[in-house]
Amino acid sequence: MQGNGSTQPASVLELLTSAPQARLDAQARSDIIAEVAAGLRTDREFPIEVLRSPSEADRQRAVIRIGQLTGQAVRRRSLSGVDYIEEQQLAAEIARRLLGLGFLDLLLPPTRTDVVEIAIDPFGTIWLKRKGVREFEPADISPDLVEVDTVFSNLLGAQLKAASEANPSVNAKLPRTRHIPGGGRIKYIHSVITPGLGYPSINIRLFEPAPVRPERLLEWGMLDEPTLDLLAQLVRGNRRGFICGGTASGKTTMLSMLCNFLPVQHRIVTIEDPQEIWIDNPHVVTLEARPAGAASELKPYLLRDGVDDAMRLTPDYLVVGEVRDGLAAQALFRAMMSDHPGMSTFHAESPELAVERVALLLEADTNTRERAARKMFASAVDWLLQVGFDHDGQRRVFGLVEVTERLRDGDVQFRRLVHYDGSGHWKHLAKPERQRGYAAPVPERWRDVLALDAAERDKFRLVMERRSAFHRSPPPG
Repeated sequence: MQGNGSTQPASVLELLTSAPQARLDAQARSDIIAEVAAGLRTDREFPIEVLRSPSEADRQRAVIRIGQLTGQAVRRRSLSGVDYIEEQQLAAEIARRLLGLGFLDLLLPPTRTDVVEIAIDPFGTIWLKRKGVREFEPADISPDLVEVDTVFSNLLGAQLKAASEANPSVNAKLPRTRHIPGGGRIKYIHSVITPGLGYPSINIRLFEPAPVRPERLLEWGMLDEPTLDLLAQLVRGNRRGFICGGTASGKTTMLSMLCNFLPVQHRIVTIEDPQEIWIDNPHVVTLEARPAGAASELKPYLLRDGVDDAMRLTPDYLVVGEVRDGLAAQALFRAMMSDHPGMSTFHAESPELAVERVALLLEADTNTRERAARKMFASAVDWLLQVGFDHDGQRRVFGLVEVTERLRDGDVQFRRLVHYDGSGHWKHLAKPERQRGYAAPVPERWRDVLALDAAERDKFRLVMERRSAFHRSPPPG
């Protein structure tokens, strides 16, 4: 027994907890990441083709192996005092880089399900747009330039694309996976034309992970049931429609929802750039536009080409994701005037602006005279739905108009059917009068319109299950 003033020997637990924890600096982390990546790539159990498209079993085995290699790399550097949690976090980061989408995995499902858009600016800041929110907000993660370049080089490379000084602007896709069944759209701008800290300028817009059901738009307060009833009648009655609004105002969401009212027996052809609409019908063919190949003889495939080809595919209904130029507008209007019903979206903040802008595009891109362009609009389009944000930032249907067939003093005339009063209520002003040939009677309620196909859908069960399985877990590539 020691006397007074002597020091008691510290316990093992005290020694361990009081010992200073080693920390991994940036250089050590970078070296370990490179070492583990090299080790995994040279492991015969994980050839490059497995790492590019791992199955769930491959992924689990690779994660275990990455954890082992990370621990070995830490100890090899005499960093045995590194906190276990930090070591595991580093192993998880390496797994994301080698098997997933790097830092994007922290922003995408299943980690996060509230994000609809991701942007990276030239200074490396990540911005997020959450569901139901109009503005972007900064994220709390800051990937380094090497990781950003690695992630997007892998994404673009898998699609046989690359960004460079000679080809600084690239359109690509976020692949559909089990966790991201809708996929997304990528716009990548090389840093050579985005001054900053060397980061590229990137935008990723996530697509809906499942067909948009009418009930969801009612829950969101985007429209009321009487307006939905009227829209269901117009779509089911083969009237041609245009959905207009500003950026991110819900045009494509509305278009996807309205496709629920198309007859289940219909052969539907969609023309998109890129593919985005998910229609829960058994017989859907999608034609996807593409740009000309960089430094190759690969010809572009335009929306106009898609519409022209669709006309020879015996469609019952045409869906054009968005009319962006006069060539696409002319092709679609010709189809609609030749007894091909369809719908599309267009950037405009009012029906009058929609006519003005379409006429300008037709004149600029196809040399169509202004009066002829307006007459074409009136002949092709039966109804126009206006969507946008109200003063609270809530997506709303602002109005539904019917297009009259005859011009008045050279202008397209509208009959107002529905008007939003700005306080959460819609005024219903008139019933549609315009007809398109013979159409079977359509129920007045949207739920009754959906019920028309309830029995028929069972006949197509196997076909629809095959389509749904593809969206849930699409094949690699």
